[in-house]
Amino acid sequence: MPIYEYRCEACGHEMEALQKMSDAPLTECPECHQAELIKKISAAGFRLKGGGWYETDFKSGSKKNLAGDGGKKKPASGGKSESAASASAS
Repeated sequence: MPIYEYRCEACGHEMEALQKMSDAPLTECPECHQAELIKKISAAGFRLKGGGWYETDFKSGSKKNLAGDGGKKKPASGGKSESAASASAS
């Protein structure tokens, strides 16, 4: 369930409330008991970043490193290294 932030327009009290997304917004301030609560817009408290952060969570055996290449470098196209390819092109 998300945590919503509220601010009372009457007394300035700020609070957080753990609510379902389907719940109606709160309206009554717990401090001054006025119906002046306004839901604030705030950023999420976490970020999902990185490449494949979830891939290895429940994998086992050879399926563990799906995103990585295992430290192996792939050869250039045609099986030649770049220096050999440029020397033959001259």
